[in-house]
Amino acid sequence: MATIAFIGLGNMGSGMAANLVKAGHDVKAFDLSDAAVAQAVEQGASAAGSATDAVAGADAVVTMLPAGKHVRAVYEGQVFPVAAPGTLFLDCSTIDVDSARHVGGAAVDKGFKFVDAPVSGGVAAATGGTLTFMVGGSADDFAAAEPFLQAMGKAVIHAGDTGAGQAAKICNNMLLAITMIGTCEAFALADKLGLDQQKFFDISSKASGQSWSMTSYCPVPGPVQTTPANNDYQPGFATAMMLKDLKLAQDAAQSAGASTPLGAQAEALYAMFDNLGGRDKDFSGIYELLIGSWGKN
Repeated sequence: MATIAFIGLGNMGSGMAANLVKAGHDVKAFDLSDAAVAQAVEQGASAAGSATDAVAGADAVVTMLPAGKHVRAVYEGQVFPVAAPGTLFLDCSTIDVDSARHVGGAAVDKGFKFVDAPVSGGVAAATGGTLTFMVGGSADDFAAAEPFLQAMGKAVIHAGDTGAGQAAKICNNMLLAITMIGTCEAFALADKLGLDQQKFFDISSKASGQSWSMTSYCPVPGPVQTTPANNDYQPGFATAMMLKDLKLAQDAAQSAGASTPLGAQAEALYAMFDNLGGRDKDFSGIYELLIGSWGKN
């Protein structure tokens, strides 16, 4: 088994680190939040005093950081200088493609192994070890990373060269935002037309309107008991995180010259929900904004 540095815990990282421990690895955890580190320690990890301390002597390094600027700073300032030659880096952050390619290229140039491996699935999947990983990197580096990723997820897919994982993630989450808004609108209209929401779910979940947003993450209380809609829209996947991903998608679309009008509209709607106080609610909570009940409870 390997010694793994895990840098950046948060809601998702804590569950991921715990699953690496369950797989028998020695996990050294670091986060700027003492509470997050304490939670990781309760789940079997050991605490590191800094990112540098975590990396020293590690066979692999997993990072889960907020944005590209943080990934660049941590790798260039705290990881590269102390990592042993040949160390495997797995960046599970969701960041811009350019930053992933920059850090990955620098890592390979220095004799390290690197994959960008953003995740899909939310907090429950991180805890349950059922995440989906979209992985960018060389075939050899993917092969080295795959066993660690399998300990944290149910699906590990090689998307292509460095940066391809990030490209897949932002395209996927743009689509998720669009289908969630459409699903919320359909439920809102069904209700206004006097159609019982459970009946509509029973029909649409088996008809051409079916999507993951409908059947696995239904945005209205009742039909799928495990969704945030049945827990006052506690995340889950917070609106702030969805908005971040939508901004990344629109930046990438502008850079690539791609037309994404629905993606742009989704970003605008989630920005509105965020500004009106929905930032820390699950992204499916936009249903309450669309039906006009947000902020009235």
